[in-house]
Amino acid sequence: MMKMFSKSRCLAVAAAAAVMLSTGTAHAAIDPETAFVFNSFSFLVHGFLVMFMAAGFAMLESGLVRSKNTAAICLKNIALYSIAGLMFYIVGYSLMYTDVGASGGWIGVPDIFYNPADAELALINADDAAKPAATAALVKDAGYASMSDWFFQMVFVATAASIVSGTLAERIKVWPFLIFVVVLTAIIYPVQGAWVWGAGWLSEMGFSDFAGSTLVHSTGGWAALAGALILGARRGKYGPDGQVNPLPGANLPLATLGTFVLWFGWFGFNGGSQLALGSALDVSAMAIVYVNTNLAAAAGVVVAMAMARAMYGKMDLTLCLNGAIGGLVAITAGPDLQHHALAAIIGGIGGALVVLAVPLLDRLKIDDVVGAIPAHLVCGIWGTLAVGIFGGGSFLVQLAGIVAIGIFVFAASSVMWLILKSTMGIRLDEEQELGGVDRSELGLEAYPEFGRGSMIN
Repeated sequence: MMKMFSKSRCLAVAAAAAVMLSTGTAHAAIDPETAFVFNSFSFLVHGFLVMFMAAGFAMLESGLVRSKNTAAICLKNIALYSIAGLMFYIVGYSLMYTDVGASGGWIGVPDIFYNPADAELALINADDAAKPAATAALVKDAGYASMSDWFFQMVFVATAASIVSGTLAERIKVWPFLIFVVVLTAIIYPVQGAWVWGAGWLSEMGFSDFAGSTLVHSTGGWAALAGALILGARRGKYGPDGQVNPLPGANLPLATLGTFVLWFGWFGFNGGSQLALGSALDVSAMAIVYVNTNLAAAAGVVVAMAMARAMYGKMDLTLCLNGAIGGLVAITAGPDLQHHALAAIIGGIGGALVVLAVPLLDRLKIDDVVGAIPAHLVCGIWGTLAVGIFGGGSFLVQLAGIVAIGIFVFAASSVMWLILKSTMGIRLDEEQELGGVDRSELGLEAYPEFGRGSMIN
């Protein structure tokens, strides 16, 4: 099932409910008001699970950078989540969902400040005598509270921005990065999202992305790749003779904790994308999504562990962590598969792709500090194609969607990065990079008790 909501300012949840009912995805087995409560509850609970992924990204990235850059990573992650929420409220949500069909399926109608539906406000402000009638009027046309859906959609935007943060760590200036996040969350992400989840032109073609392997993860990956190419590698990462110099992270236990947090939050990411909880059908489908999500991540870990052992003679913790994320990203496009073994296969291939893509990027001298491009971009592409292989979708339509979104996001991101580079600059100078982003950009250290010596390691 795709997120096919075509929102209008007033209460186009009615249209969304009609879509779900017509496609058999939300057959209410209980009275409409109770279904309204359960559906809204699902959005809110799954939304705050996805929000918790922001902490997972912060911890994963903090563990995989050197100690002199830790505070900057933490700042970027809490800042990007905040910016994403504000920009999606101000304009992003409307660009993604409001009357996308009016533009031929390309972009929603800008509508500043997305707020509760009129019918909901009427119910909230009604006196006791009028509340039953106001309730009946609301639940007759709406399947859930409008702002519960806004909250659930918003937390996805921050995930895309977090992917960019990890790739460009340790050498990018904080302010230019945050300006890029403004554009990514206000325009780039909503526009390509409108093509599918806003019932746009790709949706009309039959492109399917259940929870965002392409719309969220590959989008973040394309933006990260554009930034990495324009920003360049960290100093000392690649030698003149082609050798790759490891720059290991400072805290692998923290990175492991971050991965577990992401895994946990992913149940909200995929499970909540069932978009309803008001019937036995929805609960059964959601349970399948949860199990497939877990199996794919587990398979990604095991395959990455085995491949690292076979290729390098030793197991690699960082590859296993990204193997889990690669498996999760891969299954995100189609976690509603009804045969769980297929989910394990898709996730296992995702773990394998991570192990293969990391050295490939190094050979191309593309410096990705946390391995986000292999885990999110490469595995996002694979997972979206897997829908056309295992999930009943059209392989060619899935491929067309990947190419269209990839070209748009990469081109738009490249333009923005180049503008920032030519105006305010995006990279720290050599002395600042050597001393660490924490000291040069924040004027503090994440681990001050370690002393100045730790800042130049």
